[in-house]
Amino acid sequence: MARLDQVITNVVDIFLEYADDGGKKHRLNKEELMKVLDIEIQSPELKGAINADDIEEAMKMMDKNQDGEVTFHEFCRCISNLAKSYYNKKTGKDKRGKSKEQEAEQEN
Repeated sequence: MARLDQVITNVVDIFLEYADDGGKKHRLNKEELMKVLDIEIQSPELKGAINADDIEEAMKMMDKNQDGEVTFHEFCRCISNLAKSYYNKKTGKDKRGKSKEQEAEQEN
């Protein structure tokens, strides 16, 4: 299986595994989301982007319909944000997507 195929099937499989753990089927409650992030993310670069204090805020941000649970669509947004954060770290860009060189040029 190609790498991107594997990534996509893993995201779906992980969501379904944890979402069916308790609560409503095909939705993650806060405890399930915390469990996913704790167990399924092990790299220091990504773990560093997740902090227990931020999970409550992330839950509010992802849970657009305010039902206390995260849908697959909302979960994908979370994964996308983590991927962007990792990309920015690897490329040396800040949260706005600007490199340190671009920031220095704008200051001059």
